[in-house]
This record gives sequence, structure tokens and C-alpha cells, in this order.
Amino acid sequence: MEKIALRSKSISELVDQDNVRAHVLFYFGIKFYEYSEQTLEQVCQAKGLSVDLVVRELESPEANFDESELPLISYPIDLIIQYLKHAHYLFVKQKLPYIGQLLKGFKANHPDYNGIEKDLKTLFPLFLEDFIHHIYEEEDSMFKYIMMLERAAHGQYNPSRLYQLMEKYSLQKCAIEHVAHDDEMEGIRKITKDYHLTADAPLHVKVIFSELIQFEKNLKVHARVENEILFPKAMALENEVRKKFFEKTKLN
Repeated sequence: MEKIALRSKSISELVDQDNVRAHVLFYFGIKFYEYSEQTLEQVCQAKGLSVDLVVRELESPEANFDESELPLISYPIDLIIQYLKHAHYLFVKQKLPYIGQLLKGFKANHPDYNGIEKDLKTLFPLFLEDFIHHIYEEEDSMFKYIMMLERAAHGQYNPSRLYQLMEKYSLQKCAIEHVAHDDEMEGIRKITKDYHLTADAPLHVKVIFSELIQFEKNLKVHARVENEILFPKAMALENEVRKKFFEKTKLN
């Protein structure tokens, strides 16, 4: 009965019931705000999509986007870094492009949100540029340094290169700077007044705010993994490698 009900509902009804459904529809090539009055079945027929497949995805829209409950504290450093790099990939290739598309097609047509529409369209590209720069810088410098320490702990290193990098980097300093950089969504929260929705907020606003809230939650999980798991493990590793390295140079 539920599947039949989903088929016959309009796209706007489906998304209004659960804003995350807009994300599922987007990856089937359906921008909810362009097909708002058509039923799911009508849109699927027009696009040559399997209605049953789309319905299955809509029945559990959170399945593909939830953070896995992984026992990361027990993972070796290389797997933690792979987990974080995969999260970076999902942010850059899926989540942020989707939010960008939502904002591109955003027409508030509401006095309480016209200013927010304008400000978000101005701020989000700047936020995106800064965020991507931060991610790539993290992967190209800090992650590479930690992986070099991991190899050095197993005796696989170039002594002069290792010394240069240990002189250049301090994971304690990186950890302090990282905590200071954590609240990347502060500007967006100010613009949206902490994602406040009025009783008559347009559906498009609800979807955008819902995605921004979920993205901020994802970022907080990501930051906790880095601050509470990666950095403590990596700093302990750094101390171990430093000790072994300088003990070995004394012997030589």
C-alpha cells in the first residue's frame, strides 16, 4: 500500500514529508522544484526510470548518507586516514555539488527568505572554495606526513627526508590549528539565523536548510574523528619515531 501511495503522490508532497528524499530524486535526475506538481509515476515515465527502483530508494532515503558506526578508535592509522579521505570524497563529489545545485535553482519568492537567498548564493561559492582548499591541503601535507611516520615506524624511510619533515611539521601545532578551523559553518548559520524556519517557509527553503544541517552534522563527526582519534594516535606515533630516529643518530 505504501509503495502505491508513493507512486501517486506529487513530488512536492514526497519531499515535504521527508526532505532527504530530494537528495534521492536528485541522483535520479529529478530536481524536485522542476517537477513539483507531477506525481512520482508521471515523472518516472517521462524520464524512462523504473518506478519500483525509485520507490525502493525513497523508502529508506537515509541509507546511503548516514555515517557508519565504525570502531575507529581500534583502527590502525592508515585505515583511519582512508576513512577520512573517503569522507572528503563524499563531501566534494556528492554533498556539496548537490547543495550547490539546490542553491542554483533557489527562488525564495518569500519576504523572509529573499535576503537569505541572495546571501547564500554569494557566500556558498566562497565557502566551497575555502573548504576544498582546506581538504586538499590536509591530504597533501598532514596526511602524507602521518603516513610517512607510519612507514618510518617500520623502518622504511630516508633519514634526511624524515629529518626535514619532522623539523617542518608539528602535529601538536596542526591539532591546535585544526580545532580553531573547525567551525566552518558559522557564516552560513548567521545568514540562516541558525536554520530558523517560519511556519510558511517554502519547500525549497526547508530542503536547503535540511541539507545544510545534515552537512554540518557530518562535519562535526568528521572533526571528532580527526581531533579525538587521528591526532592522538598520530602524535604518539610522531613521538615514537622522533625518539627512535635521534637514538639511532646518536649511535652513528
